[in-house]
Amino acid sequence: MLKKITLVTVTAASMLSAAPVFGAHPLITDDTGTQGKGKFQIEVNSEFAWNRTDDGGVNVKEDTGETALALSCGLAENIDLVVGIPFSWYSVRENGLRVADDSGIGDMSLEIKLRIYENKENGLSFAVKPGISVPTGDEQQGFGSGEFSPGITLIATHEGDFGALHANVGYSRNNYKNDDDDAASRDDIWHASIAAEINMTDRLRSVADIGVETCEDVTGNTHPVFLIGGLIYSVSENLDLDIGLKCGLNDAETDSALLVGLASRF
Repeated sequence: MLKKITLVTVTAASMLSAAPVFGAHPLITDDTGTQGKGKFQIEVNSEFAWNRTDDGGVNVKEDTGETALALSCGLAENIDLVVGIPFSWYSVRENGLRVADDSGIGDMSLEIKLRIYENKENGLSFAVKPGISVPTGDEQQGFGSGEFSPGITLIATHEGDFGALHANVGYSRNNYKNDDDDAASRDDIWHASIAAEINMTDRLRSVADIGVETCEDVTGNTHPVFLIGGLIYSVSENLDLDIGLKCGLNDAETDSALLVGLASRF
């Protein structure tokens, strides 16, 4: 693999270095649902992303991707332990010439989802999800931070006859072992998003998600905004397949990405 590292390369890799576990894929916005005591869910989700920029007359093409494995364990009816770990890769070309190419395991995430309120009559529920990123990735290659980084997400869900609405507000404190990464990156990252699910049939749901997050690049003044549209198909009661498209609504967000995944419960 090529080992020439540029600022663009570091940026591309850092976007894939952590493994937060989100809601029903392809959604990024989480829901308040839990597995139930003694029950489990395994998710395998992949993202294939493409970004094009013109940096001082140099045409830069970034191809990045990630496959993440997540395991949710029901500790109680309203409490889940969630563990996730990603495998990421990237390739960068400048004016058609490949200048960087690498892959590796990212930082593992450990999270607890606690549903703190539920009213089944009106379908409203709230949850809180604290977590920590564990430095299992190689920070020298841009696949990890090299430090433990805590975070927390507040979650609201409203379920109805035709679908559901979800809203998230999250905060993470990103710590970096590498001095250059620390100097180039913001430590305090905020995230806000809303999502909708529509029950099209008994087995098929259409989903949409929109959100904004603090720009990690300390020199950036524009915060990335994304939009996701997709479908979730229930093959059976305990197996879901999904597909989605993610697009950036401003230059700070990656241009486009294909999202695919599956979730199996037992």
